[in-house]
Amino acid sequence: MPTPVIHPHLLPYVGALAAREPDAIDTVVVHCTELPDLSTAREYGERILYPSGTGNSGHFYIDRDGRIEQYVPLERIAHHVHGWNARSLGIELVNAGRFPHWLDSRHQAMDEAYPDAQIAALIALLLWLRIEVPTLTQIAGHEDLDPEEVAACDDPAVNVRRKRDPGPLFPWGAVLAAVPLSRL
Repeated sequence: MPTPVIHPHLLPYVGALAAREPDAIDTVVVHCTELPDLSTAREYGERILYPSGTGNSGHFYIDRDGRIEQYVPLERIAHHVHGWNARSLGIELVNAGRFPHWLDSRHQAMDEAYPDAQIAALIALLLWLRIEVPTLTQIAGHEDLDPEEVAACDDPAVNVRRKRDPGPLFPWGAVLAAVPLSRL
């Protein structure tokens, strides 16, 4: 399989992210941006949220047309899923998800399908990563690793999932059939 085309677009604060050895990575976490487009995802990724001068971001972003951008090098720990960052890579798929009503109980459907070009690029990236990072053996969705529920913004008596990505329309069967990774 040919190496996928990866466009480096490193975040300005990558030097402030903690370093790690690539052999510490055993898991890839699939996310959806829950934002309307790649430029908005970039804007969110550049936001400084922590005293370290860093923010929340995945390592790779895949746009709807299959374009892959790398925001964080493999040897840096990105902030993408609580409790798993040090051992995982985050891949964000551009998808509106529940945008802009993430925690509104009336807007929890995630009904945007993932385009074929985006899934093909994800599979190509995963196959390449499996070669680059031989210790990579597992895959999970953000929703698998962060099941926390919070009060809905429209009705505090109702709880909603904080994270639901990549969501019910993500084609797990096709991805797992194409890559040698086990789902957590």
